[in-house]
Amino acid sequence: MSTQKQGEGVSLIAQKEAITVFASQNDLTVVQWFEEKETAAKRGRPIFNQMLKQLKQGNASGLIMHKIDRSARNLRDWALISELPKFGVKPYFAADGLDFETRGGRLSANLQAVIAEDYIYNLREETIKGLTGRLKQGIYPFKAPIGYLDNGGGKPKTPDPKYAPMIREMFELYASGQHSFRSLHAEMSRRGLRNTKGKPLSMCGIETIMNNTFYTGLIRIKRTGQTYEGIHEPIVPTALFRRAQDIKSGKCGKKVTRHNHLYQGLFRCGLCDAPLSPERQKGRVYYRCQTSNCVTKTVREEGLETAILGNLKNQIIDDEEAKRLEVEWRKNQNKSDYFETTKSLELRISDETTRLDRLTDLLIDGTLDQETFRTRERDAKLRLAELREERANLPDPAEAEATHMDFLELMKSLAELYIMAKPAEKRVIVKNCFSNRTVVGKNVRLEPRNWLKEGRVGRSVLCGAHYRGEPRTSDVPKEAEKLLRLRNGESAEDIDEAS
Repeated sequence: MSTQKQGEGVSLIAQKEAITVFASQNDLTVVQWFEEKETAAKRGRPIFNQMLKQLKQGNASGLIMHKIDRSARNLRDWALISELPKFGVKPYFAADGLDFETRGGRLSANLQAVIAEDYIYNLREETIKGLTGRLKQGIYPFKAPIGYLDNGGGKPKTPDPKYAPMIREMFELYASGQHSFRSLHAEMSRRGLRNTKGKPLSMCGIETIMNNTFYTGLIRIKRTGQTYEGIHEPIVPTALFRRAQDIKSGKCGKKVTRHNHLYQGLFRCGLCDAPLSPERQKGRVYYRCQTSNCVTKTVREEGLETAILGNLKNQIIDDEEAKRLEVEWRKNQNKSDYFETTKSLELRISDETTRLDRLTDLLIDGTLDQETFRTRERDAKLRLAELREERANLPDPAEAEATHMDFLELMKSLAELYIMAKPAEKRVIVKNCFSNRTVVGKNVRLEPRNWLKEGRVGRSVLCGAHYRGEPRTSDVPKEAEKLLRLRNGESAEDIDEAS
């Protein structure tokens, strides 16, 4: 008996030769060979159990094994071998020369079995200790997941230049709300994403990637549920990962499974808050509220586009107003909230770290069980990683002026940018310009996001209930930056759609 690796090499051949010589020297005939590929330290080995069953049925009068530690390294299997004489089966050991019929032979065999089990137990403990040490250092000691490359023992994984961008794209596509796992699987297969064997990923493979926190920089060991902070380079922002998890758990509405309609998932009913579902009728696309007896019934896609374009034209500023806003911005530079935002993030990071430490105390006190602790620990570390990313992405105040000038230029041509945009780019513009997107009856209501309101000082906007507060992290936040990237020629797929 031998492990899979040994079974392919010299060890199995050497064992068979030793058994053949032993049988010849003792006038024994080998009637059947059993080659177990599972390690002797593992219980429930299929070939081993099949062999015992045949022996107990009287198919042979003896059993020849190479050595004791090749037959069993756990006392349960050794006990099964020790019971064979009761069934008229005599055990032989080709390399040990033990006589199982004498008291001394049986005692010696039992002692060697105990030593073999202790050896494998100690080996397992030392291996686990070494792996845990690597994990605490932030190094993943196992095979790199798709999107990363192995660099040898003791070294962090590095992003695969071929597949890492595809992994990022996969999260962005799913986070856009425009894909189910099925359509995402088809799309990524079309783009050329492959598994480690060079074959297209399965549906299970897609789901495994979407659930793997390794891509955010966190190492989670499924067997124990423990989470470690890795030192490898993340390829998926934590906010994007969490957005994908929310969509997967059904917190962000339904996903497209057949059609990729322009405003799918962007509008809700202003009365019952149900998502508006698109459907094509006689060549036109209608967005319908699925709640029975709701006043809001349907609105054409053309009606939505007209409302969006009208609101964007409301945001256009002329050169004179741009100069006024520039002067006002320069006056308020001394009041910039950059340092306040940095301090706020530092406090939130500190609070999250304290909360993480408190979880450990609750586990020690017995307030939390292991499973609950591991789940909360993973969520806390994801939040902590997201806050650290947000702090790292804060713009340098020295760069704020140039970015603000670009922002003012964008405000002069926002409607024009929308008209020339491709469908996917139009979605980016709508999502980043308007927060509260609702339909009441036949009326479309769009509430500009804070960054647009700040650029339209003194101008009235369409009314609507506030969707949520959006704290600023800079004078030109991420929403405007994404539109600037669109204007500069970047495709919508290259822009993070997790806003």
